[in-house]
Amino acid sequence: MKKDALVDGEYCATCRERNPLSAAANGHSLVFPQARMVVADGWATFYRDGKEVWSCNAVYAAANFNVQTA
Repeated sequence: MKKDALVDGEYCATCRERNPLSAAANGHSLVFPQARMVVADGWATFYRDGKEVWSCNAVYAAANFNVQTA
């Protein structure tokens, strides 16, 4: 999958950071270690336990998380 080509859909996003401290330093603590991600219209929204916890541009998400289709 190209890093700049996340299409609309549902994904599983895994932080690339190895621990909670690194994730917090990069602003990804709410997603660590993994979260459901929904991409729509170029925007990625992350969910934990059915609640929205964070969002960002889909290109940023592709570049900063390991992403797999759900």
